[in-house]
Amino acid sequence: MTGDLTSYAYLFAAICFVLAIRGLASPETARTGNLIGILGMAVAGAATLLLPQISTWLFVFAGIVVGGGIGAFIALRVKITDLPQLVAIFNSLVGLAAVLISGAALHAPSLYGLPSQGLPLQPLVEMSLSSGIGAITFSGSVVAFLKLHGLMTGTPLTFPGQRAVNGFIGLVALFAAVAFCGWGGEGVFWGMVVLFLVWGVMAVLPIGGADMPVVISVLNSLSGWASCGIGFTLDNPLMIVTGALVGASGGILSYIMCKGMNRDLLSVLLGGFGGEASAAPGGPAAAGTVKSGNADDAAFMLKNAGSVVIVPGYGMAVAQAQHALREMVDLLKEEGVRVRYAIHPVAGRMPGHMNVLLAEANVPYEDVVEMDDINRDFATTDVAFVIGANDTTNPSARNDPSSPIFGMPILDVDKAGMVMFIKRSMATGYAGVDNPLFFNDNTMMLFGDAKAMCEDIVKSL
Repeated sequence: MTGDLTSYAYLFAAICFVLAIRGLASPETARTGNLIGILGMAVAGAATLLLPQISTWLFVFAGIVVGGGIGAFIALRVKITDLPQLVAIFNSLVGLAAVLISGAALHAPSLYGLPSQGLPLQPLVEMSLSSGIGAITFSGSVVAFLKLHGLMTGTPLTFPGQRAVNGFIGLVALFAAVAFCGWGGEGVFWGMVVLFLVWGVMAVLPIGGADMPVVISVLNSLSGWASCGIGFTLDNPLMIVTGALVGASGGILSYIMCKGMNRDLLSVLLGGFGGEASAAPGGPAAAGTVKSGNADDAAFMLKNAGSVVIVPGYGMAVAQAQHALREMVDLLKEEGVRVRYAIHPVAGRMPGHMNVLLAEANVPYEDVVEMDDINRDFATTDVAFVIGANDTTNPSARNDPSSPIFGMPILDVDKAGMVMFIKRSMATGYAGVDNPLFFNDNTMMLFGDAKAMCEDIVKSL
């Protein structure tokens, strides 16, 4: 009877998870989607506690209290700018969990309903897949975290023959996995895990900052497939379904991100992009005169514009300028100016980063427009107001075949009547590529902190 109740509870939870992902597809339903996902997880956790294999609840509740406390502490303290790092480190923990569960099932198979002696081939294959993918996810996510948090350089870390070395490590790791499936043994298992951990580190090191949003998405997908694999070992249908949902949705998101950057996934994973040297001073990208202005200039031109498109980027996130920006936009709307926000698919450091920031400032959803839907309007826009977005507005991606970012879809802000660009300095963006937009005749640079500049514009308005 308990088994039937658990099965029904798992089915209910699986439906909740599907609905949660569906809800997260839109800002209007994202909060409801989150709540449905929380409900599904609560039901799944309660149903699992009723399984006969759970002999004591003490350690389970201890884990929930300790882990939940740490999670709540982090969630309350994390900055919006640090969300990508948070996602990366959470991905790593999912991968580590898959490795540890596989190791536990190998050490005490009878506790997991497996033969105590002579494990069949099927669970050995499942353990090798889940632990291998989990190990790559763990170590790769840790490196991604270090790069995103500035504890390690965001430029690609490469050396001669690196791809050959990475290929060799990967082949040895795969050979160890085959050996484990053939002979078993805890020593072979942990040796295989170490090799996959090293492979995960070596795979992410040569990937530059510009590709990091895609890497986070790929690692998120891998964490789901690691959970799915261990679900087969434990004969837990909910882990299989949940892992497959995360793995598939992460894979689809990775494809969308690559399409938004005009990159293929293999090129991203092979690395080497994101740390190119910028053009030398006086070179093509640096030719021309920079026109700079102040908050009073910007306020006058914005107030007298008929239409304005705001283009947010990571610089807005760093300065926490979204609330001051919203106040500025409200004043412009009172003057009869039409204002919208243009979102690039890879703006910021993770998918949806800018959407989260704007939602935090209570920007109306209908004012936020995706790149494909707004690009055609820039030619009839009076002012494009760029706040901290660099690479996603760089016309070299459209005009310069020699540029490392050539072919990447961008927001066509240079086609607007005027471009206002808030930036601290003339430094390159995260991709390490100079932006000739700074030198265009219709561009006015507003140098300074994005939040302070928006606040000064508000005062002028």
